[in-house]
Amino acid sequence: MIDFTGIARRFMAGRIKAARTWNTPDGVENAQNAILTYLIGKGRHTAYGRHIGISSCDSYRTFREKVPVTPYPDLRPWVMRMIDGEKDILWPGRCRRFAQSSGTSDGKSKYIPVTPDSLRLNHYRGAGDAVAHYLNLYPDSRMFSGKGFILGGSFSNELDLAKGVYVGDLSANLIDAINPVANLFRVPSKRTALIADWRRKVPELVKSSLRENITNISGVPSWFMTVIKEVIKTAGATTIHDVWPNLEVFFHGGISMEPYRSEYAALTDASRMRYVETYNASEGFFAIQDRRQPGSMLLIEDAGVFYEFIPLDEIDDAFPEHAVPAWEVEEGRTYALVITAANGLWRYPIGDTVRIMSVNPLRIAIAGRTKHYINAFGEEVMVYNTDAALTRACALTGASAANYTVAPVFAEGKRRGRHEWLIEWTHRPDDIEAFADILDKALQSENSDYQAKRSGGIFLDRLSIVTLPNGTFDSWLASTGKLGGQRKVPRLSNDRKVADAILALRQHS
Repeated sequence: MIDFTGIARRFMAGRIKAARTWNTPDGVENAQNAILTYLIGKGRHTAYGRHIGISSCDSYRTFREKVPVTPYPDLRPWVMRMIDGEKDILWPGRCRRFAQSSGTSDGKSKYIPVTPDSLRLNHYRGAGDAVAHYLNLYPDSRMFSGKGFILGGSFSNELDLAKGVYVGDLSANLIDAINPVANLFRVPSKRTALIADWRRKVPELVKSSLRENITNISGVPSWFMTVIKEVIKTAGATTIHDVWPNLEVFFHGGISMEPYRSEYAALTDASRMRYVETYNASEGFFAIQDRRQPGSMLLIEDAGVFYEFIPLDEIDDAFPEHAVPAWEVEEGRTYALVITAANGLWRYPIGDTVRIMSVNPLRIAIAGRTKHYINAFGEEVMVYNTDAALTRACALTGASAANYTVAPVFAEGKRRGRHEWLIEWTHRPDDIEAFADILDKALQSENSDYQAKRSGGIFLDRLSIVTLPNGTFDSWLASTGKLGGQRKVPRLSNDRKVADAILALRQHS
């Protein structure tokens, strides 16, 4: 295959120049105000815009005074009108694509509108920006001398949909709507990519990629690891580079890469493998890793999304008093992320918390989910704490985990409360109890509140570990109807609903 990397680099150079104009505080403010003006102008032509009186908004100040923060349960009736075919509801025109996302507190799935404007301005632009920054960082790249392996989801059949309306994983919508020219540079075929049954899909993915010249892969680390292992096994190889010698980069997102780095190092020729983190959610493509070192991502300021940052103690307020726009965030603080975007989401809390790593340029790191944390005993443990602790414990012991979730065990009788970790191992530690000691100490070093509660064993006992048979998490996801390339196990829960459901499934298997 001809190497088109040089052509792609020149074609994408404009996005690098654009980023340089908005990666200063003044640039962020100018870019974001331009986006907000555009969004308000569009909102005036919608039923929701008329409902909230958006025509009276002429600045960020009036926008935050007039438009309430609106979680999905309040937005659901408007979205269902869009799914039923009504036009000009949350965004001008008729929307025919919806990204199915994890359920809300009422147990129902979320359907995020994927409008033509959000595809053009945000999703595809964000993906292009990730590639543009990668090519800028690595002048020796030959990424377009072969094909990309994109691991995607599928469409859903849980709704009775009108003809021409599609509901499914975001990746399914992106693959289905992509410019046909892009198919020259990617695998698998659309037919294979959209297979709904994951158990049938994996063998097809292996078959379609085994003899291709794969130079780059994109997807969720946990799911791609399963596919890579199957490719290696089928080929009778030792590492994935024995099968795909020109593989050079993994564009990953969805969950933290940290717990999986050691395993990927074992599955690849680490000297030839690069990793680029992306922040690509059903609601939008928000940030990209623009430096070689991991740990932070550049917020994309000109891609159809207006960002607000809400203090965690105000996330349930309709009009949070201390909400700030992107140009007023404070370095080092953790906020809940709220967006207004070209998909018709207006001051929508996406459920993620982010840490501000720097303000000039504005770089963030995903801290966790607003609902995925443990604060049962005042410890305020977030996902980035547990990811880092598990990574450290595995590095010290030679173990590696395929998946995990953590829940509180509440005090009973003479026993104090503790955290219970449910873990599937790729490489199980020789001594589980010794590993639990190391993990507990690592978590204390990552979170001072947990350390304080553990001090002297007065409030909390040492964490405990339950080893799960391989495939338990997949079985649980399947039982919830959420087995697929973009579905994820909740890392942390403040109650025992998820943990007890998984343990009950294990007992009956």
